[in-house]
Amino acid sequence: MNVGLVLTSGDAERIDRAVRAEELGYDGVWLGELWGESAVVQLGELATRTDEVELGSAILNVYSRSPAVLAMTAAALERASDGRFTLGLGTSTPKAVEDLHGMSFDQPVRRAHETIEIVRGYLSGDGEPVDYDGELLSVADFPALESGSVPIYHAGLGPANRRVVGRLCDGWIPHNIPFSQLDEAFEEVAGAAQERDRDPAEITVAPYVPAAVDPDLETARRTIRRHVAYYVGSGEGYRNAVASAYPERADRVADAWRSGDREAAADAVSDEMVDDLGIAATPDDARDRLQGLVERTPIDEPLIVLPEPASTETLEETMVAFAPEG
Repeated sequence: MNVGLVLTSGDAERIDRAVRAEELGYDGVWLGELWGESAVVQLGELATRTDEVELGSAILNVYSRSPAVLAMTAAALERASDGRFTLGLGTSTPKAVEDLHGMSFDQPVRRAHETIEIVRGYLSGDGEPVDYDGELLSVADFPALESGSVPIYHAGLGPANRRVVGRLCDGWIPHNIPFSQLDEAFEEVAGAAQERDRDPAEITVAPYVPAAVDPDLETARRTIRRHVAYYVGSGEGYRNAVASAYPERADRVADAWRSGDREAAADAVSDEMVDDLGIAATPDDARDRLQGLVERTPIDEPLIVLPEPASTETLEETMVAFAPEG
């Protein structure tokens, strides 16, 4: 079982933590990007400070960088890391796209589809000019880059976005789709893949697995509650994903969060939701919990997410507990 580690944009120590993740034997390190330092620049730094660990973006949004910039970024990181880079893309949220980047959150599924198709064209390595005339995006005349094969993963949550994964992508990064719903959700991916004569088994399922490990189990569970509440309250796509299994609870969490009562939002995350959306564990049972999750779901590579509200002690316990060589 390959195990990756996702380090969020709010982690001030994430470069040093990423280097330590390689020392602990993690198979991959993935950097998120929202607000703070550029994940692309930090991935470039990690390419020079690590030797074997796979590197990935989880995720870069398809609005704030053009397809050409994304392709150039992927090619550069693929070269700098000696072929260890995976380009993880997603649509992000209206809040991030509109209020942070000042762009219109227009037709997100179509934007993702066209962006990924163009990036694929630019990374084809055949040197031929790329011409693309889509509904939202058009490019012409510039040749494909000389690059290796960079895997492209997509964080599609809704059914239409999951079909983008099936049609075009090497991997799927679901986030906040309850683990109990992954089999059913993947059917949309598989169906779209088969329509394109692609083998669904070749699409890597690599979900975010929010995880908190602490000797005090209730501390770990509270960390996961706060993590879930943040996402359900901050993005409608995340709320919809959680609502696929917990519609009433998802509404209660979102309403409390948006009213400004963060603690009430966390309180509204039920015990069942904690266990279906993350792993809260003690050091003694963390690995067994992860192994059991992988065995009962279509997960190929769990991406352990260190929740931002966790204490330094919990972050360290969590990293060590899930490390393949820990």
